[in-house]
Amino acid sequence: MGKRSRERKKNQTAGRDDRDNAGWGAGYADIIKENKLFEHYYKEQGLVPGGEFEQFMEAMREPLPATIRITGYKSHAKEILHCLKEKYFKDIQELEIDDQKIEAPQALSWYPDEQAWHTNMSRKIIRKSPLLEKFHQFLVSETESGNISRQEAVSMIPPLLLKIEPHHKILDMCAAPGSKTAQLIEMLHADMDVPFPEGFVIANDVDNKRCYLLVHQAKRLNSPCIMVVNHDASCIPTLMIKSNGKKDILFYDRILCDVPCSGDGTMRKNIDVWKKWTTSNSLHLHGLQLRIAVRGVEQLAVGGRMVYSTCSLNPIEDEAVIAALLEKSEGALELADSSADLPGLKWMPGVTSWKLMTKEGQWYSDWSEVPSSRHTQIRPTMFPPKDPEKLFSMHLERCMRILPHHQNTGGFFVAVLVKKAPMPWNKRYPKVPPHKHNPLLLFASFTCSFLKDVSSLSATQTGDSPVASTPEDTPHLHETAVKEGEGGGPEGKGDGPPSSKKMRLFGYKEDPFVFLTEDDPVFTTIQSFYDLSPDFPKLNVLTRTHEGKKRHLYMVSKELRNVLLNNSERMKVINTGVKVWSRNSDGEEFGCAFRLAQEGIYTLQPYIRSRIIRVSVEDIKVLLTQENPFLSKLEDDARSQAKKMDMGSIVLKYIPNPNNTAEPQCPIQLCGWRGKTSIRAFVPRNERFHYLRMLGVEVFRDKQGLGQKQRDEGKEEVEKNAEQERAAEKEEEMDLENSVENGSPEPNADSGNREGSS
Repeated sequence: MGKRSRERKKNQTAGRDDRDNAGWGAGYADIIKENKLFEHYYKEQGLVPGGEFEQFMEAMREPLPATIRITGYKSHAKEILHCLKEKYFKDIQELEIDDQKIEAPQALSWYPDEQAWHTNMSRKIIRKSPLLEKFHQFLVSETESGNISRQEAVSMIPPLLLKIEPHHKILDMCAAPGSKTAQLIEMLHADMDVPFPEGFVIANDVDNKRCYLLVHQAKRLNSPCIMVVNHDASCIPTLMIKSNGKKDILFYDRILCDVPCSGDGTMRKNIDVWKKWTTSNSLHLHGLQLRIAVRGVEQLAVGGRMVYSTCSLNPIEDEAVIAALLEKSEGALELADSSADLPGLKWMPGVTSWKLMTKEGQWYSDWSEVPSSRHTQIRPTMFPPKDPEKLFSMHLERCMRILPHHQNTGGFFVAVLVKKAPMPWNKRYPKVPPHKHNPLLLFASFTCSFLKDVSSLSATQTGDSPVASTPEDTPHLHETAVKEGEGGGPEGKGDGPPSSKKMRLFGYKEDPFVFLTEDDPVFTTIQSFYDLSPDFPKLNVLTRTHEGKKRHLYMVSKELRNVLLNNSERMKVINTGVKVWSRNSDGEEFGCAFRLAQEGIYTLQPYIRSRIIRVSVEDIKVLLTQENPFLSKLEDDARSQAKKMDMGSIVLKYIPNPNNTAEPQCPIQLCGWRGKTSIRAFVPRNERFHYLRMLGVEVFRDKQGLGQKQRDEGKEEVEKNAEQERAAEKEEEMDLENSVENGSPEPNADSGNREGSS
């Protein structure tokens, strides 16, 4: 989806935070929601059906409802939905405040399985009712633990139209802050019994600092199939993968091209757009949008789907880009008919005629009318195609424009493109030549030539600077190397930019990822202690340092490992992998130096054949409400299992009983520690609250804020999330240190995911 342009240099980052992290209630009451130029422009364009323009403008002036989405890939989604309906929505329906009946949250009719809801409750109303305060705290806590996402309704549409399957290779071109990226990850993990789906998501953003917001969103989902990279989307590098011993170009099955835009569809939420809106915004962005879209379809596999979307209603940013793309494709692309894909969603078909207006109010209907003095600002691709047959064959009516007054949403535009054949300018290039001497140099030569030709095409379309003029397109060794047994991509401390690192030309220098070999000594005790199954993929395990002891071990999928190892020269990776083990400072005396990490337990557990204790609902309640309960507190079955087990790290596993529907019907796996006389769960606070709620235990923190994080739902919360999570991780580590008695481990104090010295 689109974002408003704040500054030309960074316009790929504009407005996403405001759209993706939809807040609660209105603001900016003192700003006058009037813009005569805006009204005049859209009346003339005729995008709103006759007789509805006043409704359209009234809706634009109303506050935007808050929307939430239940995380779809976790098997806990149904339990969360049940909890919402039975514990909160039922009571809210009967609630009255100041003699006014409160409208209960409503499911979005077009979102599958009632997994998305919206509400008009404002913060002012929430503060007046203890019941609503509980509901609010539930949402905040579940959001922090990754089970609920707060996301604007129209922002949820593009991932649904991509029709993701678990084997798809996916590129999210302009991903930060990451709400839609999270949707893509969830869809990959639709089957929770498969720890490593064949597909993956590469999430890109041009802004180095905003990449860490993206990391924060992605980390909540604990997936080994996500990689965050930092490139200019209009010239994102062509990546290579090794297939059957040969290097091939990586083409993506699905691409989300959610480009930067003027953001006039966000006026209900971003109130400052009212006074800043001008027609020149779209003229400035059209060229960039087209270049990003061109780069996207180049990297799309034949038969693949790309969704182009903006949060702008302006045809210059919408249909004009799609028409130019279709015209240049010479039949290689076609617009898909998505009219039946989201039953219940109301939308307007794309238009086939539009006009262009300058900020001075001058209208142009055709390129021939534009004076030469304006040719640098106004380009031919901004106008509809002249040829009626060509225009008809494009089927621009298959584009979808969502108007705010139809379903009480923001404004939005989306188009689904299917690639039928290679792009015409790609056909001139043969396959990558055999890498007899130096494959990287051959690949760099090929890619530079490839991008140079595409840049001339894009420059012809937009009159802007060539695509290949940025540093990313010049072959060079990045600061971050990704080599088997040596090093690679990266991640900052926690989710924020690593504070102790020096800022480089292309952002912060990241710690390396170093893949382990199958015979690495670290596996010796891990293999025997946890009795790993023979099919455990040791080659997918990596660490974060070349020297000294390995403090944390991470895992990525086989496919992402392939990408990392074959693109060390081209790719600036910010983050990848999920943590599966952490070192204990005195762990060797308990049989293994590494304890299990909760973040990666659902990825790792299928390969673990020992150190597992089956627990009941009552056992989990004890483990999550008591700090270090004695074994005698457990039920007989779990206690007898624990007594047969040596001290050390364990898996606490709950398997649902389908005959007892009063208990949760989703599996639960927790990391724990078997002490001398006690047993303990190592689970972060918000996850504890989550599991307790699933078990029917009321969790409510008082208004004094005991253990409560920042409650502001605005933009400040998004920016502070990384710092808060680091503090929470440090607190968890401190908790572990306090449990030394009874044989619990004393872990290394580490507040992030980095290793080695800074």
